[in-house]
Amino acid sequence: MHNKSKEKIVFTLPDSLISELDNIVQMENSNREDFAKAAFQFYITQKKKIDLKESMIKGYKEMGQINLSLAELGMTNEVSYDDSSEGNIAQGG
Repeated sequence: MHNKSKEKIVFTLPDSLISELDNIVQMENSNREDFAKAAFQFYITQKKKIDLKESMIKGYKEMGQINLSLAELGMTNEVSYDDSSEGNIAQGG
């Protein structure tokens, strides 16, 4: 079995936050360390989701601009094509 390395982190929190933390920990019959681990994991998971969503939005916007440019180019080509085909129809008729 592979042991994951661990690093001890020590930090200070304001009393008001400690009080809220202790209330939650007591209600959940947990402890500060487990709560902190869960809080860090939750934050990291949510941050990844937000970053992915923002990245996708940026990608869709960029693709939208590319698609718009392609559509405009296609419309220009169609207009040119229609003009020449109308001339051929007029000549043949």
